[in-house]
Amino acid sequence: MSGGGLLLRPFRDEDAPALIAIHRDETLRRFTRTPVTDPAEAARWLDLQRRGWAEGHRYSFAVLERRDGRDDGRAEGSDDARVDDRADAPAELVANVVLKRAEPGGPAAEVGYWTAAAARGRGVAPRALEVLTGWAFAAFAADGLVRLDLLHQVDNTASCRVAEKTGYGFRSVLPALPPEFPLDGHLHSRSA
Repeated sequence: MSGGGLLLRPFRDEDAPALIAIHRDETLRRFTRTPVTDPAEAARWLDLQRRGWAEGHRYSFAVLERRDGRDDGRAEGSDDARVDDRADAPAELVANVVLKRAEPGGPAAEVGYWTAAAARGRGVAPRALEVLTGWAFAAFAADGLVRLDLLHQVDNTASCRVAEKTGYGFRSVLPALPPEFPLDGHLHSRSA
């Protein structure tokens, strides 16, 4: 899929070195739960992403920013949007977006994302989330998907801004669930 100058595709094994480099960022590590600090951890993380696709409950996309600034013109979330897996697209890994369907066929799913430190402040997360949102609603409408939820810790003000920019309205404060979620969280949602 593409839009907003970004290309979204499934992760590949050759993304491992970039993942390791990106995960050196202390801020990113603070808000993610799975470490990616060496080739073995990167391989495990990539395998989790592949299994999620195969099992139909987790659709994780590498977000690449094209070095030449091209956009193929497909409308974000349009019916002609497809997973773009072209090996020849000159691009740099700048983020990850993911659609999590705990209950495939259910009315709601969760979205998540992270952005590489070098790409922050350029609108990468909102642009990538907008493409993912359009794709999710188009791809799973017939399957009953009508709402996407976005959750983040209360101290993650950048994620709150991303939610607001992409039309995910604030719904409620969720209580902390230590140790996995040590702080309260915000729940944002967007309807189809």
